[in-house]
Amino acid sequence: MDRPTYQSMMRGNGQLDYEIYLNTEQLLACQKEPDALCNPDELQFMIVHQIEELWMKLMANTLLDIDDEMRARNTFKALTLFRRVHICQEMMSQQLSLLETMSPKDYQEIRLLLGNGSGQESPGFRVLLKMPKELWATYVDVYLDGGKRSVEHVYDSGYTHDDAYMIAEALAEFDELFQKFRHTHMQLIYRSIGVAANSLKGRPVEILREGMKQKMFPELWQVRAEMTDRWGGTYGHKRDKLSPSETDDSDHA
Repeated sequence: MDRPTYQSMMRGNGQLDYEIYLNTEQLLACQKEPDALCNPDELQFMIVHQIEELWMKLMANTLLDIDDEMRARNTFKALTLFRRVHICQEMMSQQLSLLETMSPKDYQEIRLLLGNGSGQESPGFRVLLKMPKELWATYVDVYLDGGKRSVEHVYDSGYTHDDAYMIAEALAEFDELFQKFRHTHMQLIYRSIGVAANSLKGRPVEILREGMKQKMFPELWQVRAEMTDRWGGTYGHKRDKLSPSETDDSDHA
């Protein structure tokens, strides 16, 4: 195939209505020219991370809309918007698998150009880390304090699967999917560059590890543990430990 011809066609000329509306000329100029790439995989690396930033931009703007809808207690609209955010989160995790098609050596060549940069410097990521605190404040103000309720009441003693419960679960899913993205990112680091390298100096990896331990909405996870403790007394008497013979796999062959 005539590579230069196809590469020129991919850029387009920016004159058609579709190209003008989407600003494709500038969009497709956000990546390096083919002859400037350190290796063929660098184009993939750039595109995946640029797309991640676009998804996070959409998520952040949608979360602002969600906050407005929660303030107005337009729960159905807020839930629809939450679904949009959740889909974006799922796609962010899924597309990281593209980077698993890159060899560790190819990544090392790219990393020389990236320098000390890491995903912790992502503007979209930093914004998303700040938004949950304000979302939670809105939820508490509208769905809890407004009805003189508590998280425990919504989930247990006053549980009716109502709008307060549904919004809480949407927040919990956002939290869960964010942690899954972090976990997927961590596994990618293991696969591409490892985590024991002295040159990493531990800092970016340690920040990511610590982030995986944190919850955006700890109250929504704590209530589950508290419910288990309260309900645990009704589970019946604790049985004795299984004997070695009961745990022998041969008995269940």
